[in-house]
Amino acid sequence: MSGRSKIEILGRLTVSILALPLAACAGQEPAPATRTHVDIAVVAESGQVTPVNGLTSSGQPEEAALRVFADRGYVAVIDLRGPDEDRGMADERAAVEALGLEYVAFPIASREAINFDTARELDAVLQRIDGPVLLHCGSGNRVGAMLALRHSLSGADDDDAITYGKDAGLTGLEGVVRERLAGK
Repeated sequence: MSGRSKIEILGRLTVSILALPLAACAGQEPAPATRTHVDIAVVAESGQVTPVNGLTSSGQPEEAALRVFADRGYVAVIDLRGPDEDRGMADERAAVEALGLEYVAFPIASREAINFDTARELDAVLQRIDGPVLLHCGSGNRVGAMLALRHSLSGADDDDAITYGKDAGLTGLEGVVRERLAGK
């Protein structure tokens, strides 16, 4: 890990740690996390992760981060990467299952796959899993796109769906999501 990455991780951890006592001093509970997307390096380094409404989204996890998810009570990992994408480990399925987690391959290999039908299928998978889930792709962008559409299916207006998607990692696929929302 580069020196800059370590400094960024320490900076984020410091801000999070300092926020807790400040909230306590003000007589308030710390605000619950609303951002589902996490930085895998921070998870691996801190050993901490908390799902938001049963979900956490991320880019490609490394084995150290997968151990943190398992230790924190997650029950499944849903991988949106296509079968030919590099995962940085020999066998992600085997690594996940060795930790006692369910591995679900749910490839979103094209922009065309980012649609309401696929969002319904993803919702069905998420509904059958009883416990916290890590949902990942390469960067979190596809996860954010799919969760934005899923949020729309739950009745959110378009702006709320986009905001939810961004909190889950949506970046470069925002235009695709907006097209799908406009065509519903």
